[in-house]
Amino acid sequence: MKEIYREALGLIDLTSLNPTDTPSKIEAMVRKVNDFHNVYPQYPLPASICVFPNFASVVKNTRNDADVHVTVVGGCFPASQSPLEVKLLECTTAVAEGADEVDIVLALNAFMEHRYDAAGNEIAQIGKAIRAVNPDVHLKVILETGALKEKALIEDASYLAMESGADFIKTSTGKMQPAATPEAAQIMCGCIKEYFAKTGTMVGFKPAGGIATADDAVLYYNIVKDILGPKWLNKRYFRFGASRMANNLLTALEGTEVKYY
Repeated sequence: MKEIYREALGLIDLTSLNPTDTPSKIEAMVRKVNDFHNVYPQYPLPASICVFPNFASVVKNTRNDADVHVTVVGGCFPASQSPLEVKLLECTTAVAEGADEVDIVLALNAFMEHRYDAAGNEIAQIGKAIRAVNPDVHLKVILETGALKEKALIEDASYLAMESGADFIKTSTGKMQPAATPEAAQIMCGCIKEYFAKTGTMVGFKPAGGIATADDAVLYYNIVKDILGPKWLNKRYFRFGASRMANNLLTALEGTEVKYY
């Protein structure tokens, strides 16, 4: 069990998405990551640090290790209610300022009315635009599964995102309930498995929202392991959007309460 806790630490997108975030607060969070191995050399650093787009350069300029990616939420997160031109500008600016990964929300205003072409076009256009700035940037698409509810809709959203160029599909923004659920995770991972069988393309999975405990980490780790297999059990294809989980995993590993992050 402790080995899963340890691995899960290295799969976390350490996140701060608060209206009260400031450059100094984000710098302080990044410095915690920079200093982590001075305190816990035996454990992995988080996979990335996730912030609003205006803080991309702050994370990039403060981090010591480029293996800890700069992730931003883009495309007018969390509602995705804005013209495509605005979303494109926000996302491309963030990548130009140092973002390695961009998490956007599926355009539910189109998807929920079954205008799948419009929703897919947004994903494709954002992907094309950010990759023109940095060909190595990763695009994660948040489905907001709590709004979709039905299995068929989650499946349709999963395939739409992957076919439109998503490198990852992600459950939730964490801004509405229910957020991540094991049921949604199983559906999404099943779609990823089928998409891989058909295309040979591996797409990543990120549960996010309402995930906090060490037991949550084990639950979702085992879902990915059982459905997708060991090839997905690394930060290239599996992430947790769960900042609170970091301290809880450290607590479980150390056997005493840890409030490092």
